[in-house]
Amino acid sequence: MDTDSVIAAIADPSRRRILDALRDRDGQSVGELTDALAPLGRHAVLKHVRVLEAAGLVVSRKEGRARVCHLNPVPIVQLAQRWIDDFGARASAGLLALKADLEKGEEP
Repeated sequence: MDTDSVIAAIADPSRRRILDALRDRDGQSVGELTDALAPLGRHAVLKHVRVLEAAGLVVSRKEGRARVCHLNPVPIVQLAQRWIDDFGARASAGLLALKADLEKGEEP
């Protein structure tokens, strides 16, 4: 996995919207994604899909005249595992609990 390409791909809000649309309903055509991402046009959506494909986040194939896109969550899971290991999760949970306790003691 190329971490830099995954991070760069998900940094763009339009590409995140494409990933969200595919998470909600996998196997959408570029035309369907274009409708979901209005006012972006077909060429802009295709450009974003190509970036997502290069990062390994989307896999597409031709079905007749349509290009159907499928979400590949593996690079995102790998990225999360890289940054959130057992120690990091425990430390974060402890810090969040401390924050909540401190906020309870604060006066409005």
